[in-house]
Amino acid sequence: MIILSCNNISKSYGIDTILENVTFSVNKGDKVGLIGVNGAGKSTLLKILTKQISYDTGDLFIAKSTTIGYLEQSAVFHEDKTIFEEALSIYQYVIDLEQSLRHKELEIATLSKDNESKKNIDSLMNEYASLMEDFEKNNGYGYRSEVRGVLKGLGFSDDDFDKTVAQLSGGEKTRLTLVKLLLSKPDILLLDEPSNHLDIQAVEWLEGFLKDFSGTILMISHDRFFLDQLVTSILEVEDQQVTSYKGNYSLYMEKKRAILEQQMRAYENQQQEINKQKDIIRRLKQHGTEKLMNRAKSREKQLSKVDVIEMPQQLKKKASIGFTAEIKSGENVLSIKELCKSFDEVKLFDNVTFNIYRGERVALIGPNGIGKSTLFKILLNELPYNGGEFYLGHRVEIGYYDQEQQNLSMNKTLIDEIWDEHPSKTETEVRTLLGRFLFHGDDVFRTISTLSGGEKARASLLKLILSNSNFLLLDEPTNHLDIVSKEVLEEALINYDGTVLVISHDRYFLNRISTKTIELNSQGIEAYLGNYEYYLFKKNERLENSSQGFIEEKTKTKLKEERRKEKEELNRLRDIKKNIQRLEADILKQEEELSNLEGLMCQEDIYSSPEKSKEVQLKTQQVKAYLQKLYDEWESFVDIST
Repeated sequence: MIILSCNNISKSYGIDTILENVTFSVNKGDKVGLIGVNGAGKSTLLKILTKQISYDTGDLFIAKSTTIGYLEQSAVFHEDKTIFEEALSIYQYVIDLEQSLRHKELEIATLSKDNESKKNIDSLMNEYASLMEDFEKNNGYGYRSEVRGVLKGLGFSDDDFDKTVAQLSGGEKTRLTLVKLLLSKPDILLLDEPSNHLDIQAVEWLEGFLKDFSGTILMISHDRFFLDQLVTSILEVEDQQVTSYKGNYSLYMEKKRAILEQQMRAYENQQQEINKQKDIIRRLKQHGTEKLMNRAKSREKQLSKVDVIEMPQQLKKKASIGFTAEIKSGENVLSIKELCKSFDEVKLFDNVTFNIYRGERVALIGPNGIGKSTLFKILLNELPYNGGEFYLGHRVEIGYYDQEQQNLSMNKTLIDEIWDEHPSKTETEVRTLLGRFLFHGDDVFRTISTLSGGEKARASLLKLILSNSNFLLLDEPTNHLDIVSKEVLEEALINYDGTVLVISHDRYFLNRISTKTIELNSQGIEAYLGNYEYYLFKKNERLENSSQGFIEEKTKTKLKEERRKEKEELNRLRDIKKNIQRLEADILKQEEELSNLEGLMCQEDIYSSPEKSKEVQLKTQQVKAYLQKLYDEWESFVDIST
């Protein structure tokens, strides 16, 4: 059953067309992901569906009596209420029922003592029974427990419940808005980046809640892992159009890739034919005879009528990002030993001990408020620590990405922000760099304060790239980035020859880039030699073993043994990496030699001389045999490294 549909919906602001002839439908119970690059029109579409803004043409259908819940970015709260009271206000109807029941109970008790009024008791009892039925139907006995469960699921602790709304940060208020929306249980949930401001544990809880939600969901999200776990179809907003794909994000990517490849083949084939026709026309004109000139004009006329295929969109608009470590650091990049940090009497973390080695990409995870960003500030010498020690390795140069983008000067223009730090570059060079990050034309003269979150993120990444640092500290680098930009960043980090320590709640991103995962908690850390999926696997394995009573409390000797094994494993992987690099360099050298030998065989003085020809052929066979040996050795190292 269709619960919502758009038919040829269009929306423009002045001469800028945002959506054009958008047509799609959503069935009852569907869970739909709404994706597209920043600025494509996703939020505009949601606002049309909630009737916050009007549309120019087309038809919008929403099934009769359907309730819609929308996650607003700037909700209105009662600032003097506590968090628990504000969340509880969703159940005001049930609270009023509860009060009515108490009043009826008092009335019944009073009348029971008055023999003259006993005839009214039956009427009151009927009213009481009706109220009680309504109360039970609306979760009257469980609503307070449900409110507590949702608050805790989205990261609020028992201690937070008595805080006033006025004490909350912007991110906490967004979480409270989401709490109230989930508790309201509308027929259709419209969500705009629901996983923002949530730590990984809260995102996983939200996934579970939404999976069990019986209503319809339409949500904007750049969280690919979240989309994979939850949605049953994808709506992509691109070039003012909306295209529907069945399946989760990974299935969408497979279908999209196939479509893009097909479009690219069609584009390339047409371009080849157009260039061929242009070349024929040029040659016909060169001859200059009247007959040939007429034929050239005829071909030009035919060419002008061709419906030109445009280059596929995602192949056109991609930022170009590449990190380079100008100076090679020592093998040991960072060593932390028994580090602890407190604010006043509140302990944040204690006994944090771990090492990071050159070339590692390490994910630092843990709940919000555990001190991940604080640890970064300590490593940058921006905050003191209360105990322990840390050392940076030989020739280590830190580059820092701040999720708040405080490294940007809000009153400067984009071009000045880059140029002032790199005055030796010409204006053309600076504009070219900005162009690689999709800042074109007059965009470069915009002040930083006028940029969107995604644009500020791209500007910060450009500054980081230009630092040529060999140790990157990245604090939530994917916040504000659309999916395409995230993919570009992932490729850049995977190809980076330096070292990375990253804080992120984007599990898809962590799965792609991290080679090691460190979980920070109040007692210290737990290290895992793999990406986020490996961390989850090991975590679940420990929980299963623990529930069966197989895990004993770890002694210092056991911890030391685990660390020794971890170091041995890291040394083994580094040796493998060195061998792979050595073999790849040798393979490249031998392939060049083979190419030179094949070139010699095309020279007349070689192929016309049997002796010289035989000598080159023998040498070619030797190089090919050696190459095969190198390939076999390289393949064996690659196999044991994965």
